[in-house]
Amino acid sequence: MHSEPVVDRVADAVLASPARLGAVRLVSVDGPSGSGKSTFARTLVACLRERGCHVGLVSTDDFATWDDPVSWWPRLAEVLDRLAEGRPGGYRAWDWTTGEPRPGAEVRVPVPDVLVLEGVSAGRTSVRPVLTRLCWVEVPGRVDRLERAVARDGEACRPLLSAWQRFEDGWFAVDDTRAHADDVVRPHGHRSPGWTAVAASGPRGRS
Repeated sequence: MHSEPVVDRVADAVLASPARLGAVRLVSVDGPSGSGKSTFARTLVACLRERGCHVGLVSTDDFATWDDPVSWWPRLAEVLDRLAEGRPGGYRAWDWTTGEPRPGAEVRVPVPDVLVLEGVSAGRTSVRPVLTRLCWVEVPGRVDRLERAVARDGEACRPLLSAWQRFEDGWFAVDDTRAHADDVVRPHGHRSPGWTAVAASGPRGRS
């Protein structure tokens, strides 16, 4: 059974809040690279499924590339528009198995009760009006985040990850994503798995 107090509280808040993407509750998990967004998102998905929800998970990694960190959004917006209309969506994901992005598999996105969208820019300004909840996941130290990302992606990616960090610093400064988050969480660390809530709120409305 799932047992993560912070994630449990987020899941409870999601289910206590209204759907704003048609009948779908859309939850974004955003934050700097190397902070643990994917792990948090997967844990939240498992928690919601334990509550009997039909939950989908989409990662921005399926859309973004090193050269195109955020301008791919219209492709994902088409998927969200279809879900808002009660129709399944779909997209072609990037295949990274060779180390370079190339067209990969078609991904079908059925209409869920909750859709968790995770990745850098998942909580961007343009999507906030239809979000049920925005979670910000962070590791405060830039160097620590880089090392976590390199450990995940490989030493050969270090220059690319460093450049990505510089880009996302500017992106988040302009988008001001953290300031709009309903939850701000941090991972305990490798030796002590779990999450710490830095700031959180209950269900609240969005303009």
